[in-house]
Amino acid sequence: MKSIKTFLVMAALALFASAGLQAAEELSAVASAEKSVNELLATVVELKPYFETDKERYFAGIEQSLSSFVDFDEVAIGVMARLGENATPEQISRFGDKLKITLTRFYGAALVGYDGQKLEFMPAGEPSPDPELNTNVRMQLSANNSKIELQYTLFLNANREWKLKNLYLGGINLRRQYFTQFSALMNRYGNDIDQVIDNWK
Repeated sequence: MKSIKTFLVMAALALFASAGLQAAEELSAVASAEKSVNELLATVVELKPYFETDKERYFAGIEQSLSSFVDFDEVAIGVMARLGENATPEQISRFGDKLKITLTRFYGAALVGYDGQKLEFMPAGEPSPDPELNTNVRMQLSANNSKIELQYTLFLNANREWKLKNLYLGGINLRRQYFTQFSALMNRYGNDIDQVIDNWK
């Protein structure tokens, strides 16, 4: 009996230890954003000498860094909005790949002036309707002798990881900006999503 009781106690302790480890491994939205942004900025500093001499090498590094934190399929769904209600998973994925290139160029070019300046986190903006699954993280950094304000809209995916699904850069809502472009192309190509994706620049 004693050995069975000892076994049950040990099993319970192991279960609690496992749960505690899992909780410790789950980063908060702010911690996830801070970790990812710091990694991205380190990549910018490392690769910025190539911005003028080998842009493809520079942007490839930025894309790799962004891909670890951004869910581009979610970005694509947000950009398509109501116009993409009939989009297939394959179309969403293809559009996500296009947006990856677009966002990498836009974000990478905006950050190339960064040179190790301090990153400051700011008070959260408008609260999310479901803060357990979505949240906004605001930060400010200095680049090109000016301050750039960033706001990330993050969501908690099925693996309990915070991923980016929208970005505000200097007050510009990229999802809204890209929706305007997507909507114009849908009008031009008769609501043919494949044509829109093929002609996205």
